[in-house]
Amino acid sequence: MAKKKGGKSKKKVEVVFLVCEETGDYNYTLRRKSGGEKLKLKKFSPRLRKHTMHSEKKK
Repeated sequence: MAKKKGGKSKKKVEVVFLVCEETGDYNYTLRRKSGGEKLKLKKFSPRLRKHTMHSEKKK
C-alpha cells in the first residue's frame, strides 16, 4: 500500500461533555476537534425540565 502524500495535519477529535450550570449534570456528549473556545449552549435539562445554560467540560 502506498502512503498518501499531503501536508495536512489532522486535528485530534476529543470527547467533551456539556454540563448543566444549574444542576451540574452531564447531560450531553460531543466529539469535537481540540482547540478553540469552550462551548456555552442553551440546552434542555431533563431534571429541571427546562432549557438552561450548559458549558463544555473535559473528563
